[in-house]
Amino acid sequence: MRIDSIEIRRVSMPLVYPFRTAFGNDAVIESILVCLRSGKVCGWGEATPWQTPGYSPEFAAGAFLALREFLAPRLIGQDVRTGADLQRLLAHVKGNNFAKAALDLAWWDLAARLQAKPLWRLLGGVSPTVDVGADFGIMESVEDLLRTIEGAVHAGFKRIKLKYRPGWDLAMVAAVRQRFPTQVFHVDCNSAYTLADVEMFKQLDRFGLAMIEQPLMHDDLLDHAALQAQLKTPICLDESISSADKARQAIAIKACGWINIKPGRVGGLTNAVAIHNLCQQAGIPCWVGGMLESAVGASHCLALATLPNFKYPADVFPSERFFAPDLSEPPMALCAPSRMRAPATPGCGAEPNADRLEKQTLDLAVWPTPRPC
Repeated sequence: MRIDSIEIRRVSMPLVYPFRTAFGNDAVIESILVCLRSGKVCGWGEATPWQTPGYSPEFAAGAFLALREFLAPRLIGQDVRTGADLQRLLAHVKGNNFAKAALDLAWWDLAARLQAKPLWRLLGGVSPTVDVGADFGIMESVEDLLRTIEGAVHAGFKRIKLKYRPGWDLAMVAAVRQRFPTQVFHVDCNSAYTLADVEMFKQLDRFGLAMIEQPLMHDDLLDHAALQAQLKTPICLDESISSADKARQAIAIKACGWINIKPGRVGGLTNAVAIHNLCQQAGIPCWVGGMLESAVGASHCLALATLPNFKYPADVFPSERFFAPDLSEPPMALCAPSRMRAPATPGCGAEPNADRLEKQTLDLAVWPTPRPC
C-alpha cells in the first residue's frame, strides 16, 4: 500500500485518579497518535511512552520529535507491503521503539481496513475473546488496597497485579495474601530493585505469586538470570525485552519464566508477533501489557492478545477505569467478567473522537506539508 499522508499528534489524557508506580506518580498520560492514509482509507496507531522518561528512555515529546524529524519522512510516498517492510524503512534510526510503534500500529490498522478484516484475524488470532486482569497501583493505605481488591474479586477478575516498590512491598503482599488466600496475584516492581535485595525476593516465594515482574534494571538480563536461579517464583521480564533478540538472549540464559509483550515497548505489532512466535517455539509463555493507552492503542493490544501463546490475562482495561471520557471510541468494555472481545469490524475497531482529539492535542505534524493559502 502506498502511504499518501501521515498525521502525528502528541496528546494529553487526564486520568480519573493518579497512577502510582515505582517510577513515579502520574495524573496525566501523554500519548502519540498517528494516522496513515492510503487513498481514501486511513489507519490509526497509538504509542504511549508517557510524559517523562521513567518507564523507558523515551517520553512523549521526544517520540513526537523523532517521528516528525526522522521517521515519518521515510514513509511518506512509500509502497509499504508488509510490517517487515515498514520496520526496514525505519531501521536506520536506533531505538525509539515507541515512536516506531505508533507508525507500525497505524500500518496494521490500515492494512486490516484495506483487506476488510478485523485486526485480530489479520494477526493470526485464534479467538476474539480474551481474558483480562485487574491492576492496582500504590494507594494511600493497605486498607484502601484491600477494599479495592475486594471489588475486583467480586467482579470475577481472574488475576490481579500489584505495583510493588520500596515501602510498599512485603508487608503489603502479606496483608493481601492473608485476606485473599486463593486469588491469583503477581507483583510488578518496575525496575525498583537490585541483586542486593535478593533476600527480600526470596521471602516473596512463600506467598505463591504467579510471577515477579521486572524486579531489576530496565535493560538488564544477566542479573535477572542470577536472581531467577535463586527463586521458586518465576520472573517476568517487561522493560528488558525491547526486541526479539533481547527475548532470545533472555531465554538462552534462563533469565525469566514469563515475558510480557507491550507493542509500544518493542516497536509495534510486527515485532510483538515475532517475539510471541519466538517464545512459543521456546516454551516460554507470554502475556500482553499496556501503557494506559486510549481505546485505539488498547484495541491493538487486545487484538495481539488473541494469539495462542498468550497464557495469562492481559493488561487491557475498561476505559472508565482511567478516563472520563476516553479520547477514542468506542470505549473499551468487558463482555463478561474478566473478559473482553476484539471487534468484528475491519481494523482495530477504534479511532479518536474528533472533538476530543482537537482539544487534547499538544503538538501536530502533517505530511505532505499543507501549502500556505
